[in-house]
Amino acid sequence: MSLKVCIAGATGWAGSALARGMAAAPDLELVAAVGRRHAGRQLAEVLVEPRLHASVFPSAAEALAAVHCDVFVEYTGPDSAKANILAALGHGTHVVVGTSGLNDADYAAIDAAARERGLGVLACGNFALTAVLLIKFAEMAAKLIPQWELIDYASATKPDAPSGTVRELATRLGRVRQPQLQVPLEQTVGLRETRGGTLAGSQVHAVRLPGFVIGAEAIFGLPDQTLSLRHVAGSSAQPYVDGALLAIRKVSGLLGLRRGLDTVLEW
Repeated sequence: MSLKVCIAGATGWAGSALARGMAAAPDLELVAAVGRRHAGRQLAEVLVEPRLHASVFPSAAEALAAVHCDVFVEYTGPDSAKANILAALGHGTHVVVGTSGLNDADYAAIDAAARERGLGVLACGNFALTAVLLIKFAEMAAKLIPQWELIDYASATKPDAPSGTVRELATRLGRVRQPQLQVPLEQTVGLRETRGGTLAGSQVHAVRLPGFVIGAEAIFGLPDQTLSLRHVAGSSAQPYVDGALLAIRKVSGLLGLRRGLDTVLEW
């Protein structure tokens, strides 16, 4: 029996690539899509993919009310993501989150709602394998190197900072240990803002320029040596498809919130 899936943001950059990927997956069935601009149309027509048999609804609430699904994929924006996720949980649906911009308080509320209903939520700041490896390797480095800073790269039009990838990276590193600052931030001479923002103990510097799509870098330092771990993605959404498909297949085996695709991988 195939898993029935609804994608919110199915006509967007990442969501459309995932929808096309699902069309070729025999164990997954895309039964509903959410996209305000194309509401009322068939996704096969919008994406020019005849294997997709799903209607496009104007909102997650309408899609969830009209069609039963096993997994809801949130790929919209930070302004609507939390409401969409909670709505899906309210309908008894497991959730995969690919939207960035949610904070720790949002995730705490989502975790509580999921556990109350006996459901799983898998939130991934980035589904690309190289991003997953960056986070895993950075955790390993933080166990041995007590000082690091993070750089968040994204396009000039990305409104949220830091990205979901770097939020996840900072959160995971903060669980390993808190980085040591030789000069406390309050003792900075000059512009305090140039030291970046503090997230889960890590100093984060967000770069927003044309030419970048999404990227993250963790720089670790010891006397006379540095280690740089960097993930950079190009203009295609294809790197995120395989990871998202894996998340969809894995999320029903979870209880509550799990953050990071690597948490469901075998190492």
